[in-house]
Amino acid sequence: MGKATLSIASKNYGSWSLRGWLLCKLAGIDFEETAVSSDDPSTRAELLLLSPSFLVPCLTHDGVKIWDTLAIAEYLNELKPDAGLLPKAKAARARCRSICGEMHSGFSNLRSALPMNLKAHYKGFKVWAGAKGDIERITTIWRECLDEYKGPYLFGKAPGLADAMFAPVVTRFLTYEVALDAACAGYCKTIMAMPYMQEWVAAAKNEPDELEELDVEF
Repeated sequence: MGKATLSIASKNYGSWSLRGWLLCKLAGIDFEETAVSSDDPSTRAELLLLSPSFLVPCLTHDGVKIWDTLAIAEYLNELKPDAGLLPKAKAARARCRSICGEMHSGFSNLRSALPMNLKAHYKGFKVWAGAKGDIERITTIWRECLDEYKGPYLFGKAPGLADAMFAPVVTRFLTYEVALDAACAGYCKTIMAMPYMQEWVAAAKNEPDELEELDVEF
């Protein structure tokens, strides 16, 4: 199997880049990272417009180029079916795809109000009303999955696609001190304790600040 390349944007701000990177790590593929400059239009689109439909992250493997996060996940699941990115049971697999699709296409108020910024910490941040509905829906998804599949991850004992998709939300909740119930707070701790997350966060904190538009006081 040829070595893969994953093009990513800023580790501090790039929520979609984090998702793609985590998926590659969880799949266990051998890949090289390529950092795309913040001057690149697709990179700035991801960081400033917070859209999943641009060209970062982008996985290149054996001549195949995949740039949508869910498409990357499905490709990796076919490439490494034993990695556990998707649950084994059909019903759980369908549910996993459903909530990941919801994360992929929704929660625009949350994205706008609480942009990913791993270096920042906004104590006492006031979440505007439009984002509260998104937060309530996300925490409902988490509680239901943790209750049904017994945790500590959304679909059981090992991290998978759903956890990669919601990992940037975890960082947002911590950055902006979003109040959480015990189950959701515990899930956030589980995600942040993952060695891959710790590796990403450490790299993000050593990253130079290149996008002044995102370093603002809320």
